[in-house]
Amino acid sequence: MIRDARDHDTVNEGLSDLPSVFTPIVPLREAGDALARAVELAPREGAGTLVWVRSWSRIEAAVVLEPEQTLAAARPALLAAMAAFADAAGALGPPEVPLTFDWPATIRVNGGTVGQARIATPPGCAEDAVPDWLVVGIEVAFAAPTDSDPGHDPGRTTLFEEGYNETTPAEMTAAWARHLMATLADWQGRGFRIIAERYLARLDPAIGAGALRGIDPATGALVLQRGAAREALPLIQAVAA
Repeated sequence: MIRDARDHDTVNEGLSDLPSVFTPIVPLREAGDALARAVELAPREGAGTLVWVRSWSRIEAAVVLEPEQTLAAARPALLAAMAAFADAAGALGPPEVPLTFDWPATIRVNGGTVGQARIATPPGCAEDAVPDWLVVGIEVAFAAPTDSDPGHDPGRTTLFEEGYNETTPAEMTAAWARHLMATLADWQGRGFRIIAERYLARLDPAIGAGALRGIDPATGALVLQRGAAREALPLIQAVAA
């Protein structure tokens, strides 16, 4: 029986140097939705499932996790996915080009929006329950489609336009996956503080300007402190599937 790559193809063509923790590796065609497919596979395949889209114009991938914390405490895995992408981009792209975050999950390069991180959780899972699985994903514009109109949306850009000319979407996907596992290992071994520091180092300084900033490890909320006034911006479900 010949299996469709969208169904359960573990061939990792185009991805390189991935640790054995990633299994199965499921490539999708250009029109695929990596996060949606990972959600479908999560109950059956479990942690380590990596779904990615073969595309020249975009980077899109999702990984299934099996957290040991409650959903509220595990949801900052979204921030880990953001930090991991920044590390991958820093290793493969021009170091002088700034990469920043908008709260909670928007990625900017040189001021222009290039993509976002996403998260999906089991339907109906309570905040104080340990989820059976969690899926985190990344979606980033690598290059503009050939039929696009340059300058049509000045608020958006692509990695290629910003100087990422010596890499490919597949290379960046593999790098993101590796950095994600390393970031999650740091979280487990060194505590949540390491995730918060890496994320906050790239958070747009205009967000909460003039306020001390931190991230609540119990919920992932962004905490702003101005004198005696304290404000928490939740890691909202709007970024979830």
